[in-house]
Amino acid sequence: MNAMTRRVVIGTAAVSMALSLAACGKAGDGDTAGGGDTKTIGLLLPENKTTRYETFDRPIIEAKIKELCSDCEVKYNNAAQDTETQKKQFDALVTQGVEVIILDAVDYKATKSWVQQAEKKGVKVVAYDRLAEGPIAAYVSYDNEKIGRLQGEALVKALGAKAKSANVVMINGSPTDPNAPFFKKGAHSVLDTQVGKIVYEQDIPDWSPDEANRKMGAAIDSLGKDGFQGVYSANDGMAGGIITALGKQGIKVPVGGQDAELAGLQRILKGDQAFTIYKQIKPEAETTAEIAVALLKGEKFDQLTPTKVTSLSGEFKDIPAKLYDAQIVTKENIASTILADKVYKAADLCTAEYKAACDAAGIK
Repeated sequence: MNAMTRRVVIGTAAVSMALSLAACGKAGDGDTAGGGDTKTIGLLLPENKTTRYETFDRPIIEAKIKELCSDCEVKYNNAAQDTETQKKQFDALVTQGVEVIILDAVDYKATKSWVQQAEKKGVKVVAYDRLAEGPIAAYVSYDNEKIGRLQGEALVKALGAKAKSANVVMINGSPTDPNAPFFKKGAHSVLDTQVGKIVYEQDIPDWSPDEANRKMGAAIDSLGKDGFQGVYSANDGMAGGIITALGKQGIKVPVGGQDAELAGLQRILKGDQAFTIYKQIKPEAETTAEIAVALLKGEKFDQLTPTKVTSLSGEFKDIPAKLYDAQIVTKENIASTILADKVYKAADLCTAEYKAACDAAGIK
């Protein structure tokens, strides 16, 4: 070996050692014999079109982890609705030696091999909000079929006396989101028996408000302006796109959503949107952080996961889980739910454009 080659080899070894130390923390900083990183938790969120992830989920999870483990670090990435991007983010965390990953999957079907490979290396994966495929250590979300039923019930109530004869358009969530079929199933269980007919139905890739807007336009073209009396929207973001399409044609019918997004709540105050579904993100996010820290420390978390679930494929059973409830929010109870829980302040809702609507609803 000549001197130049030797210098390159030594230099490469030094760089590799530096990278290993950077990934695993300083010696004596909780490293295990296997070289795993016992001070870092990975957090992978699926998209940023829905405002909740960056506004609520991420900061709540990070804050709770810091509260429970002051010297822990959170390595965060958002996949911007791209499965391949999320796979690279996941693989990078495993390569770096991170032992616990909180995963909110872009495409739940794609994750099986990722989670299996991670498990072989001793990496624990907590499925957050969406149940990923694979040998998941724990799952925290909501009773999503019940949320769909609540959406259906709220739309029936908004339709009032004409519900029994009403034609309804259904704009469902993303086919790659495992929660979307549950929302749809729950909503159908109510609407199929309590409204006249579902006259148009579409699933919307990526929960895209723009695509929901286009599909609503197509529904209007197909059915005519008077061909439907209500619209089910699986979330608030898409409801915004739907309401824009309706407004362009001068159509005013009840439209519901989900997530209690600020823009959705403002549309409710103004009378453009009939309802949303309020899911308390804080307990979901904090429970997930508690489980992740327990896994990192090798502690039990049975008291946090009272339920067992099976993956959508049926292959992975008895996954420890916690499923939270949700509630319908209309103009009448925004103050007693959203404002009382300090999700938003009155000042957030009651900007100049919505001040009159807030006054009318008694929100100061």
